Amino acid sequence: MSDSSHNQEHHLFSSLPLRPELLQALSGAHYDRMTAIQAGSASEILAGRDILAQAQTGSGKTVAFAIGILNKLEISLFETQALVICPTRELSDQVAEVIQRLASGLANTRVLTLCGGKPMHDQLTSLKRAPHVVVGTPGRLKKHIEKGTLKVSSVQTLVLDEADRMLDMGFYEDIMSILEKTSQNRQTLLFSATYPTEITQISQLIQNDPVNVKVAANNHTVQIEQLFVLAREEQKLETLYCALGKFQPENAIIFCNRKKHVQALCDTLTQAGYHTRALHGDLDQRERDEAILLFANKSISLLIATDVAARGLDISALSAVINYDITPDPENHVHRIGRTGRAGMEGLAITLFEPEEEYRVRAIEEFMETTFEFDELQSSDKDSGSISTPPTRTLQLSAGKKDKIRPGDIVGALTASEELSKEDIGKIKVQAKVAFVAVAYAKAKTALKILSEERIKKKNVRARIIR
Repeated sequence: MSDSSHNQEHHLFSSLPLRPELLQALSGAHYDRMTAIQAGSASEILAGRDILAQAQTGSGKTVAFAIGILNKLEISLFETQALVICPTRELSDQVAEVIQRLASGLANTRVLTLCGGKPMHDQLTSLKRAPHVVVGTPGRLKKHIEKGTLKVSSVQTLVLDEADRMLDMGFYEDIMSILEKTSQNRQTLLFSATYPTEITQISQLIQNDPVNVKVAANNHTVQIEQLFVLAREEQKLETLYCALGKFQPENAIIFCNRKKHVQALCDTLTQAGYHTRALHGDLDQRERDEAILLFANKSISLLIATDVAARGLDISALSAVINYDITPDPENHVHRIGRTGRAGMEGLAITLFEPEEEYRVRAIEEFMETTFEFDELQSSDKDSGSISTPPTRTLQLSAGKKDKIRPGDIVGALTASEELSKEDIGKIKVQAKVAFVAVAYAKAKTALKILSEERIKKKNVRARIIR
């Protein structure tokens, strides 16, 4: 296994040997300078080398492998030439969106997402003509390959994204089954946030002399203020209220180690008046999608989650991360807190721990090569501020891409009467059969009234506020 020597100086994408359409798409998406993981891996990927990379969510790894996939794509050849395997549908959707955005200048490029929790019928229709790039979860990909509806023998680039989580979730057999159907001459890119022994073993099985690219986890945490607060089990909820009262985060992810604790804490916080959703593996796909959408739209303030469920979330501006349960894995701690303090912004990470868990704090200190101060929160902190209202509410519309609805159509309908301005409208997401729009919290009912009276593309559209 060879090593790629790369410094932390950020290079320009324009220095890479990329097709002009890709450089234009990168510039249009405001990707100018490469992140550390991109600088360390992009040239090697473009040269056709296998990559074994350690990279956190949010480090820019998706762009690194997306440009490698798209740069060598033969668009006139209607075969599946690249396959990206992800642990969750949420991550698959985000990866596909990035690839589609960068493929905007490459006419007729087809990118398809194949995940569980979606109807097989729609996927079978989409597969009648082979997509150039397929992104999906192991179980559903394997099912399509076995049915003969997805052919992967022409795959030139195979990506395992968040490989450690896929192994945690028991996908090893499915992944190996998929890989057996691909060409031995493929390029294999393996990305993992942590490096358990199994990752090295799987790399040796499926890769050919991979370049090892490792971005030090500490690089992602320099902007983050870390507070460690001692709290016995019976004090933890009260301590959490104190932390929320004192720091008043606009939005925060609260991590618990177990699914049942996530749901119980979410229910308790909701009853206390907080705008909260849970995210864990026992929820159905619609509930998970809705929780992520509301959080990304800033229609809820707190997302209570397990590590597996929160993996791959792409929330760019996160005020705080709160570890309600301290993780037993120091590397995972760095992964959790790395979700705040991104893009040069300052972040806050609060970790609650019980007296008998102090050894876990020491293990994190050793891993991060630093020393932490233990903090105390006063009971008066709980009342330092009122529970804030989220900036937006999210509306769901009963029409989408199949009805030829575009974001501009929704903006046009909402602003036609001048009761709402463009500044009142937040994120818009248009899916196949439905669309979602975030609007200023105080204007949500006005928006609902407008949408119930206005026609969009000469079509009556039903709308509801997601609660």
